[in-house]
Formats: sequence, structure tokens, C-alpha cells
Amino acid sequence: MAGAVSSKGCQKIRGSEIRDLLDAKRFVLFDCDGVIWNGETAVPGAPEVVSLLKQQGKGVFFVTNNCTRPRENYVQKFSRLGFTDVAQEDIFSSAYCSAIYLRDVAKVQGKVFVIGGNGVCKELRDAGVPFVEEETDVSDESIYDCPLDSDVRAVLVGYDEKFNFLKLAKACCYLRNADCLFLATDPDPWHPLRGGRVTPGSGSLTAALETASERKATVIGKPSRFMFECIAGQFSVDPALTLMIGDRLETDILFGANCGLDTMLTLTGVSRMDEAEAYKDSDAPEKKDFVPDYVVDTVADFLEAQEED
Repeated sequence: MAGAVSSKGCQKIRGSEIRDLLDAKRFVLFDCDGVIWNGETAVPGAPEVVSLLKQQGKGVFFVTNNCTRPRENYVQKFSRLGFTDVAQEDIFSSAYCSAIYLRDVAKVQGKVFVIGGNGVCKELRDAGVPFVEEETDVSDESIYDCPLDSDVRAVLVGYDEKFNFLKLAKACCYLRNADCLFLATDPDPWHPLRGGRVTPGSGSLTAALETASERKATVIGKPSRFMFECIAGQFSVDPALTLMIGDRLETDILFGANCGLDTMLTLTGVSRMDEAEAYKDSDAPEKKDFVPDYVVDTVADFLEAQEED
């Protein structure tokens, strides 16, 4: 690995070790939920960390699989939670990257059928990608007699709180055409909620459609490389000089490994240290990419590191 600190996997670092690692990096990628905020509460010290890194001249970007809101709404959330210097172009969400993929890579000729919310639809609209505008009241429709749009050339699945059988059935019909693209914003199986509850993620909905259609989706968000390719293409980011910070081993850390980045797990979100160590001790080679290079309790440890002489 390219870091100044010796990387052996699951290395718990603090103080001067964090400072030396950051000194060796020009770019820092943050996941959002569980890393710099939890729901509507900023992780203590996170706004100051982001400001400090930007003041040091580092390229700071935010990579999130949360597709529920467009980037302009993310800017509002950053501001609301005390992050004062985050611009829209710093934010790479799975919804935004899906729109870019459909427009610039797939160059889809036709409409997109969307299983997803307003965040996905807004990013498609902003990118100029046409999609099927679903009627809000379809209580009397069934797959036997509902209209299907003959112009659909892609199906995109994201987080959808209004997911239902009819949407699943329509998507299956479109995907019977082998030339119809099948994309997923992200593979996240679930997301934590307040009070110990969870909500199914985009990955759960994608799995249902994969089973029903007997096809596999192309994943756009983490751990796929495409999100990093979007950043690197726009900002000439060097993987060897980039640190990826996340809270989920199977998405954030695997994403970093897939992209050739040094990775850091922060313990303010989903994954725990014992899970990382279990992957490190596993005999299965495919589990090794789930192992972070470094571990910190919280990104606020960066502030302490800068304060030390």
C-alpha cells in the first residue's frame, strides 16, 4: 500500500500514525452515514475534520450508496449538520452515478423504468435521461392489463419505500428483452434506523428482481469501481494517493480494495472491529478484501492527531 504507515490490515492507529498517513495522501473519500453523520446528527468533530482537510489542500469527496435524495438536497443536509464548505461537485451518490452511467457509458437509447424514489428520478432528469413517469394511483391495475412502455431500454433499481408487486412484475416484463439493461444503484441489503429497527435496502429489492427475471444486475454504487471512476474522471484522482474511509466492510472497504485505495474503518457505524478481525483471520481468500488497512474509533481522531506535536 502507498501509505506512510506500515499497512498490515486492521491496524488500529491514532495520533502521529494518523497524521503520517494523512500527510501521504492528497485525496480523502468519505462514506456518509455512519462515518460523518448518523441520521440527522453529525458525528462529533466530523465537520471540523472535513474543514481541516480542505484547508490543507486535500481533495475531499463523499461517496454514498444512499440514493434517496439528489445531490442538491445533500448539500442542504451538509449545511444543516454544520459542514460549511461542501459543494455539490464533491458529492457522488449512487443515484447521480447511475444517471451518469446511463447517459455517458451505456448511452441508453430509450426510457428507463425506475424502481426508486425522488432522488433517483431527479438525478435522471438533471442528466437528461428519459424515464417512465409512473402514475401515482394504480390501485386498480394488475400485471394482466397494465400498460407497458415499448420505449423502455433499461431497468434501474434503487431504494423504494413504495416498492410493490406491480413494479416488480413490470420490471420482469421489461427484462425479458435481452437488450434491456438491468442496473442497480447499490447492493446494500439493509439500513439501520433509530430504535434498533432496520429497513430493507436497494440490494434486497434487486435480489427479488434478479430471482424473478433470472438475470443479474450491474451494480453502479459501492463496491463497484464505477463511482471511483466518476471521481477520477472529473478530478484526476490518483488511487495511490487516496484514502477511503467507511463504516461497512462489505461495501466501503471492499470498494476501496477494488479501486486500489488504502482503506480505513471507523467504528461509528455498522461494522465492528471483531468482524474485521474475523475476516482477517479467515482462510477464504475472497474475505481478505473486506479487511481494512487501518481502523479508528471515529474520524474525530483526526483532530487529536493534528493537535499533537
